[in-house]
Amino acid sequence: MAKKRFEEALQELETIVHKLEEGNLSLDESLSLFEEGIKLSRLCAQRLDEAEKKIDILLKDENGTLYRKAFEPEEGDDA
Repeated sequence: MAKKRFEEALQELETIVHKLEEGNLSLDESLSLFEEGIKLSRLCAQRLDEAEKKIDILLKDENGTLYRKAFEPEEGDDA
């Protein structure tokens, strides 16, 4: 099975949340969707963590030369 893209997982998660909010499901259906939603939520968080690790910031030194620096979130930035 191919790796699910972040956007696909997020769309599926949004659909699940909408269905759960409607409240027209049986308990078993709700629990099943909730479990799937948790899996998708974890997958999305994992994809975001992977993306954060790949981010590079291009900077210029005093000579105007571009160099790369690994992204480091600012203190207190819990996004």
